[in-house]
Amino acid sequence: MASVALVVHHDRPEAAQVARDLAEWLHRSGHQVRLPAVDAERLGCPDLGWSDGELCVGLDVAVSLGGDGTMLRTVALVAEADVPVIGVNFGQLGYLTDVEPEGARAALERFLAGEHTLEERMLLDVDVTSPSGGVAQAHTVALNEAVLEKTASGHTVRLNVDLDGIRFTPYAADGLIVATPTGSTAYAFSARGPIVEPTHRALLLTPVSPHMLFDRTLVLDDDAEVTLTVAGHRPAALVVDGQALGELQPGDVVRCRAAGHVARLVVFGPRDFHAILKAKFGLADR
Repeated sequence: MASVALVVHHDRPEAAQVARDLAEWLHRSGHQVRLPAVDAERLGCPDLGWSDGELCVGLDVAVSLGGDGTMLRTVALVAEADVPVIGVNFGQLGYLTDVEPEGARAALERFLAGEHTLEERMLLDVDVTSPSGGVAQAHTVALNEAVLEKTASGHTVRLNVDLDGIRFTPYAADGLIVATPTGSTAYAFSARGPIVEPTHRALLLTPVSPHMLFDRTLVLDDDAEVTLTVAGHRPAALVVDGQALGELQPGDVVRCRAAGHVARLVVFGPRDFHAILKAKFGLADR
């Protein structure tokens, strides 16, 4: 018997229906089905709900039913327990999801039969020291990025940056992004950062609309530590993988480094990142 978690996009009825179908099939096949408690309530099956703290205990695989945002939520739930994730795409063309909805059951069958490989992706450890109390969550992980950004339109935020404990430079910008290679095609890309193969290991430090001559992305070793300190007199919002964690005040600190564990994405054949890029951006062969 396997234990399977289903993580479902909250606003896609088609994802909810596939989740119900998978849950019924898994139950008939003798497997255990788990859902995060909030997902179970929304699907009308609270008996399948598990708390975030218990969801990963003895879990064999998690299935993300949504788009890349749902994949980010799934990875955040299970990555620290080294649980592999199958991504089923209910969004637009996804960078992270590997399976279309009609293939969800077949993908699970193949996983349970051992007919799959695991693709490891670097995660970002994000530690917050917030004497102001603006952010209560002292530690989290990110698959894409951590962002410190301005809170008011028309104003920049001032951030002091240290690299490996040594002062680099202050930035005056709309924000700063610390991204993984996986996150290079997300917010960092929108800020004109480079595209990096997602299986690489590196930290990318990208300014957002900087008010300074130095406006380039820094690509750092995966053993680097990036420390961002809110300076000046304006606060900065902390957003990790699209989730707002709170508002930091001057003197509050965010430290980013490669996590000691990785995200484990289930794939069922060679994943052609270059083909995904071509399709996403409408690139011609010649």
